[in-house]
Amino acid sequence: MVSGVALVGHGSDASPQVSGLVGARVEMLSKTCVRLRVAFTPMAHLLGADRVTLTLGTRTLLDEVSLGLDDGARIGVVGPNGAGKSTLLRVLAGQQAPDAGRVTRAGGVQVAVLDQRDQLAPGRTVLDVVHGSADEHEWAADSRIRSVHAGLLADVSLDTAVDSLSGGQRRRVALAALLVRDEEILVLDEPTNHLDVEGVAWLAEHLVERFGRGQGALVVVTHDRWFLDAVCTRTWEVHDGGVDQYEGGYAAYVLARAERARNASTTEEKRQNLLRKELAWLRRGAPARTSKPKFRLDAAAELIADEPPPRDQLSLTRMATARLGKDVLDIEDASVVYGERTLLHDITWRLGPGDRVGLVGVNGAGKTTLLRLLSGRLEPTTGRVKRGKTVQVAELRQDVEDLDELANLRVVEVIEREKRSVVVGGKELTAAQLVERLGFTRERSSTPVRDLSGGERRRLQLLRLLVGEPNVLLLDEPTNDLDTDTLAALEDLLDGWPGTLIVVSHDRYLLERVCDRQMALLGDGLLRELPGGVEQYLALRRTAIAAGGSVTSVLDARPTAQTADEPPSEAAVPVPARSEAELRTARKEIARIERRLSRIADQESALHLKMSEQATDHQAVLALDSELRALAVEKDELETAWMEAAEIVG
Repeated sequence: MVSGVALVGHGSDASPQVSGLVGARVEMLSKTCVRLRVAFTPMAHLLGADRVTLTLGTRTLLDEVSLGLDDGARIGVVGPNGAGKSTLLRVLAGQQAPDAGRVTRAGGVQVAVLDQRDQLAPGRTVLDVVHGSADEHEWAADSRIRSVHAGLLADVSLDTAVDSLSGGQRRRVALAALLVRDEEILVLDEPTNHLDVEGVAWLAEHLVERFGRGQGALVVVTHDRWFLDAVCTRTWEVHDGGVDQYEGGYAAYVLARAERARNASTTEEKRQNLLRKELAWLRRGAPARTSKPKFRLDAAAELIADEPPPRDQLSLTRMATARLGKDVLDIEDASVVYGERTLLHDITWRLGPGDRVGLVGVNGAGKTTLLRLLSGRLEPTTGRVKRGKTVQVAELRQDVEDLDELANLRVVEVIEREKRSVVVGGKELTAAQLVERLGFTRERSSTPVRDLSGGERRRLQLLRLLVGEPNVLLLDEPTNDLDTDTLAALEDLLDGWPGTLIVVSHDRYLLERVCDRQMALLGDGLLRELPGGVEQYLALRRTAIAAGGSVTSVLDARPTAQTADEPPSEAAVPVPARSEAELRTARKEIARIERRLSRIADQESALHLKMSEQATDHQAVLALDSELRALAVEKDELETAWMEAAEIVG
């Protein structure tokens, strides 16, 4: 997979000024230059699919799909639930034979697979599962294996029976057993399921380090958009029997789709609008805080030039205050004790109308317990929880068993039983419209609940909560089993929802998108504010572990959370104030970079035009491609510098 793919990649990253005609000529060029593949990307070919077709029942999941996997590739696979992502992985790994076509593999190349089910042999210990019969001296001297132990098995004893492990621990053991091996290709199906924020961050760093040197390849199906941006250099979108390929991680993929949607006359207006909202968030939010999402800032700016912010915070706060009153939920000096263990210790937390809080923490620290206190399903051992008179709480739990009693009803009937219409973002939606908005097609909206997939049942749970029009919403891991498009639709709904929102999630993207503040439970029974968000939480955890696990001594913070009326304390991680001179310098740097990016966009457009005009001239195409690559390198450096300057300006 080389020259043709590489050229299409340049096209998808190109400036929006490139016309549809130029895009067509670039596509023609990519086909003409197939014979130059080795010259463009001389990487070792590890695995390929040639016109693969697979049908299950009456549905064709893969229709003449051709793909290639080269040494050093890190591929993220996305697509709607049920589109065939896991099926594609099984076919590539050789676990399922296609009906037609073939899968080829370079001689001696081995594939290791992690599926969604952590099927660990009962009666075995963690040591047996991870290392089998290998002697300790065979693996203990390997720094890579020691890193896997430290990152995934730090809280699990190696002689523990796997039967006694929690869901999160089983996932980490299954991952560890895969990562200590030496197969050239790793195929991972939802590896971040059941991992906490810390585990996801470690896994991303480990995979980039392992495959960033070109030693093997990675294919991963995940709905974790932060993970896609942190790890993947290329994205495959599985849909309607085909696989579309995009350069870059999630941010670049969204930009390319938005570009494609703008140029496609058959694309529905609402789909374009949702893509532009997602792109607006990526452009204004995450890239200003981290260098991970590297996508074309100039192209994104043009596409979202007139896109308003995701939500009007002032208007939503007014609406929330009108619906809720001043008092919402107050936790006062509350402790929760199970046996000899104190899970929560003297927590004081005041939630006001319109508060949107993301909650992170280590597994077992008490996040779900805290939600149970807020919902009233659990009374504190000591202290109390006060609820305002107008409070109506709705809670999304991690299990989906509450739909079992509705198994014979159709999806739209379940929603109509709750309410026939609901107002979202100032617009009245019928039950059928709301169902469609969260990803149920007309056909699927008539499907009985018993026939829904796990992801569809999760969506239906969310819809039932929203149509009940609660004014306090508690979401416990809402992203489980949802694909990226459904997550974008969910975030769009929550952006216009005027109420108090508490979200427990390991999905960093979701937390930053829908929440205004983050708080943490670090395993010592205390609840703390995180002015620096998830990055601050990870820094605190790293420091605590380095200090021998003493969280309290590291943080030196009050044993209670800030109240809604108090400004967040930043004593834990001081943030140095920027001088006016530093701010002016950073603003000038941003302006300089944006001017240079604009000139680079013009140069890229001109180069693409020349390439399409000289498609049959081998030497000319090579020279022009070299210029494009040089511009791409400069653009990456400029984008990194832009992000650093933007962080200073704030």
